[in-house]
Amino acid sequence: MNLSYFIARRYFLSKKKTNFINIISIISMIGVGVGTMALVIVLSVFNGLEDLFRSLHGTFDSEINIKPAYGKSFTVTPQLLAKIRAVEGVGFIAEIIEDNVFLSYRKGHMPARMRGVPDQFIRQNGLDQAIIAGNARLKYNDKSYAIVGSGVQYILSIALKDEMNPIQIWYPDNSRKTINVSSPESIRKSSIRAGGVFALEQRYDKDYIFVPLSFAADLLQMGNKRNSLEISLKDGEDVDQIKAQIKKVLGANYLVQDRDEQHASLLQAIRIEKLFVYITFSVILAVASFNIFFSLTMLAIDKRKDVAVLSAMGAAPHFIRRVFMTEGAIIATVGTLAGLGSGFLICLAQQMFGIFKMGMESAIVDAYPVKMQLPDFVATGITIALITFVASYFPAVKAAKDIDIRL
Repeated sequence: MNLSYFIARRYFLSKKKTNFINIISIISMIGVGVGTMALVIVLSVFNGLEDLFRSLHGTFDSEINIKPAYGKSFTVTPQLLAKIRAVEGVGFIAEIIEDNVFLSYRKGHMPARMRGVPDQFIRQNGLDQAIIAGNARLKYNDKSYAIVGSGVQYILSIALKDEMNPIQIWYPDNSRKTINVSSPESIRKSSIRAGGVFALEQRYDKDYIFVPLSFAADLLQMGNKRNSLEISLKDGEDVDQIKAQIKKVLGANYLVQDRDEQHASLLQAIRIEKLFVYITFSVILAVASFNIFFSLTMLAIDKRKDVAVLSAMGAAPHFIRRVFMTEGAIIATVGTLAGLGSGFLICLAQQMFGIFKMGMESAIVDAYPVKMQLPDFVATGITIALITFVASYFPAVKAAKDIDIRL
């Protein structure tokens, strides 16, 4: 066994002459443990929120999205679709028409975001799992139906079984060179009945309405133009590899993005916030490490006679310095392990039982999501090690310096 570790361990376990030193040592371990536990839990919550964000958009967005690099729309031809389908791993291709519209139902009015999609889109993207009322279908018996967000339904008070009052969708007539909003002739109108209601996430629920692709193309006068193409991949395919191949096939006139790239700004905001939380808790741990500094300083004073005996037996100053730095490392290690263990158990309990609620009614998740990742535990351990080294260094140097003075 390493002699410096043996002595440091004896100092850690033995009762000090001054009981106050024991109290400070315990406070040091508790401070490090609580700080470590809090850091692990908070980082895991941010991981869970990031995963929740991805899962929500994973239902709404396809794995790969193709948009024009310039402008709002582009012409979709059979040749273009054939090029994309030729890429190995490409599954379902959904043509999308999307734009802002104005909705009217009975006495209610509101702006909304209309999305025209193929009939298979609802089930292909898993949106049918978010249907809370009505049916997950856009057409039935040659009739077109809309699927509206729960927020849209609430604002307009839409009744799904209302056969007498369809939803009126208004959109500017693009065939006119000038549009006068006060003139009825400048606005195109189409009627459609609501067939279902979805609840996914507030951002979508209060704004979106899904309609058949043909209905949207007719209302918006799009012809064979589309705002985007959404691609679902076959099972087990690599998104990055297929995305790169599609970019190569289509060229620079198209913007090809995966799910993360479609919402890069929001994901980046989550990661930046996670980084700042990590820095903030690291500073708190650094402040808590002052207890280690005081504990070792008082221990060095308490063990002056022991240090003198070791010096008389030939112990060099660097050996004494190593003893006290090891003592600080033991205090920090015990606190860190306790904190990591406690953080792991709390996160595990939250995953299994959802103990801590978000304090709001939600159709998506009622408890804080958590996801533990090994890099977070490793980063926390390294941070504690660096802070402990700095906190232990100066008391250890002082204890070794006392030997030099006596010598």
